[in-house]
This record gives sequence, structure tokens and C-alpha cells, in this order.
Amino acid sequence: MDHSLTLPPLESLRAFEAAARTGSFSAAAVSLNLTHGAVSRQVARLEHWLGLRVFQRQARGVALTSEGQQLLQRTQEAFALIADTSDRWREQRGAAVVRLTAPPSVCSLWLMPRLATLEGPEPGLRIVLQAEHRKVDFEEEGVDLGIRCGRGGAPGRTSLKLFEEWCFPVASPALAAQVGEGAPERLLGQPLIHDSDAAGWKAWFAAQGLDYRPRPQDRRFDDYNIVLDAAAHGLGIALARPPLAREQVDAGRLVAVDPRTALNPVAYWLDRPLGALRPAAAELARRIADEAGVAGNEIEAFVAPRASQ
Repeated sequence: MDHSLTLPPLESLRAFEAAARTGSFSAAAVSLNLTHGAVSRQVARLEHWLGLRVFQRQARGVALTSEGQQLLQRTQEAFALIADTSDRWREQRGAAVVRLTAPPSVCSLWLMPRLATLEGPEPGLRIVLQAEHRKVDFEEEGVDLGIRCGRGGAPGRTSLKLFEEWCFPVASPALAAQVGEGAPERLLGQPLIHDSDAAGWKAWFAAQGLDYRPRPQDRRFDDYNIVLDAAAHGLGIALARPPLAREQVDAGRLVAVDPRTALNPVAYWLDRPLGALRPAAAELARRIADEAGVAGNEIEAFVAPRASQ
């Protein structure tokens, strides 16, 4: 469909909005850096296109008709929407702007404490952080890099393992004192807290020679931030997943209930689209991987250009 046939002329709408906002063609002309006659012609063009009057001409200035008032409201709403969207486009076009997506828990627990370091001193990088559980389409959504939790590389993108998780049970100080020390079976006497995937608890109990399946008394939350909050408030026992839980354990908000650890079957990966990375995105990838302790040769192999498939 050719929208140019169904939409009023944009320049005429700009002239109309300015005249309605200022109350006169002369003031609108000053606002738009046009002549009085140019504004008058644009408004006349708009009225011809609409087939109705939008202004009542008065001795001093102009007044909106009822149809003009309705058009002004819609026009200002449309201009505000375009301005908001344009701001986002301008931000994305900046050479030093990098769009990074990650799960909310990774954003708040791992990236946020490191954000100033990752951006660097001024003029530095500008990180636009998107908190997403879903797997984004890099090309269609204009995303440069993504961090995700998974079991391996993903097709159609290049992946670098950032870190794994050696998990151990934690609880509030009061509940940890109540549970005490002993055999791993004693933890089953308390509600166990996990996120949407109970694989971590299954792996931990399996490492202790026990079979675990989620029970009605256990608590499930979609985000790991809430898992840690629930444990800190004494609602049950959660698995600390370093490095995401490190700050809360170091601060004493959560304490270890059992020293035994197990490797979580999922790991954290840095993803990027195939092909060449923009220089700013490549630099941010290096900084993220360095913060995660990845070897330098692996980082450089990750940022090197790859052939699109």
C-alpha cells in the first residue's frame, strides 16, 4: 500500500501544528524559519487535502475549528511518537553505542556492578542494556551482543563460554543456623527454591548420590534475583550460583548451608552475530570476556570476523 496517498503532507502538518500551537501564522513562520506566506500556503494545502477548514481566520491570529482541534491532538501525538522513536534510532547509530541483551538476573547481579568498568572512562563506550529472557534476533533487532544461560553454542551465531557455576546451598543466616550441619538429606526438610529450571538442584543432589524432583512445598520463581530474595527472607534454601550470588554471600545476606558443590549443567555464553563486529562491539566483547576470566586467545578468536551463513 502506498501510504503517501493516504497521509496528509508532512510539511503541511508541521505548519498546521506550529500555527495551532502559537496561535498565528506569523509566529509559526518564526518557529519554522519560514515566511508568513509559506505557512499560509501549507495550511491551505492541508485544508484542500482534507476537504475541510482547520482554522478560523481572525483579525489577530487564528483559532482552531472543532475538526482542527481533533487533528491537532492526533498530530501532536504522532509527532511525539516519532520524536521518541527517533531518539532511539539516533542512539543506535552512534559509533560508540553497543546494544547488549542479557537475562534480568545477569543484568543486575553481574553486569551492573561492572558497568562503569565495561564502559570505561569518558568518552568511553555507551552500553544500551536490554533485559531479556528470550533469544533475540541480532540482525532484525539491531543487537550487537547477547549474554545467555544455556547448555552450549547456538546455531546462526558465534558463542564464547564466559563462565560455569559451581553451586552450593545457601539460606538466610537464621534458617542456616536452624538447618545446621549434617548429611545432604537434611536439606529436604526445608522448601527448596529454584528458578524456572530445577536442573541445578537436580545436579547438586545427584552429586551427593540422591535423586531430587521438585515437590509441592518447593518454591519456583522465573528470575534468579527473586530466588535470592526469597532465600534471604527465610522462605527456603536456594542454590548460590557464583558469580551471580557472590556479592550477597560476601555481604552475609545469604550464608552457606552446606559446603558441598556441584557443577550446574548450564553455563553463561557471550553470543554475537556472524560476520564482522563493529569496533565498539568488539571492544565491549573483549572487556566482558576479560571480566569473566576468559583467556586472551579465546577472546580474540571470538571477535575475529566470521563468514555469514
